[in-house]
Amino acid sequence: MGCNRFCAKCRRRFWVSNRSVALASDVEDNHIDRPCGPWLSHRVNLPNYITLTRIAAIPLLIWILCTPRFSSEQTGEREILASAVFILASITDGIDGYLARKRGQITTMGMLLDPLADKLLIAAAFITLVQVNPALVPAWMAVVIIGREFLVSGLRTIAASEGFTIQASELGKFKMLVQIISVVAVILARRWPEWPLFGTYFVPVYWIAWAAIWFMVLLSLVSALDYFIAFWARIDHKSEKRRRRAFVLARRRKRDVQAV
Repeated sequence: MGCNRFCAKCRRRFWVSNRSVALASDVEDNHIDRPCGPWLSHRVNLPNYITLTRIAAIPLLIWILCTPRFSSEQTGEREILASAVFILASITDGIDGYLARKRGQITTMGMLLDPLADKLLIAAAFITLVQVNPALVPAWMAVVIIGREFLVSGLRTIAASEGFTIQASELGKFKMLVQIISVVAVILARRWPEWPLFGTYFVPVYWIAWAAIWFMVLLSLVSALDYFIAFWARIDHKSEKRRRRAFVLARRRKRDVQAV
């Protein structure tokens, strides 16, 4: 004979059972009675923290290049500090990706922050260089270089909406190296057109910066064209197939309505 559903024992079992289900649901959903620390440590891992340091370096780089604190300095402290910050921030681009793959910590936040940090760093550097050294970096060059970044980002977004990803090409990786060289050379050329070496020799920093920035513009255009040639036909073909499938389904539904 079954016991009364309102007896003390059954009420206790019912309460314990529901409590266990609630606790399991809380752990699964991560939004009830969970402390903020473990949640943040799960979502923001070591590679993501390194990516965030690259974003944090952007206002520091702009401040070093634009602040009047170094206006009377003749020792080149501004240029050396700005070059060091930019080089260290650029190195983190390879470190966070390597650690994410090695530790198995590839997350959605990391996939969002990593390309965003790269583009913010490059855009901030070239926009600031237009003000700091306009003789080497005129505004139209910055527009071409930054426009290329937005163009490729838009292409990646369209590709993701169609269900596939665009991997970074070897040309794109080489472009990142040229970007680092060109930015650092332009920063140093502001103070040292020629870098003395061993007393009798010198490094033509100005001409290295000039050649690097022009090569950067050419490489930006070529790499953007490479991305479009390699993937636009595939994106357009898949999008056309999806539109045709939607059109066929719409015609079938219309015929079904007419038949009814």
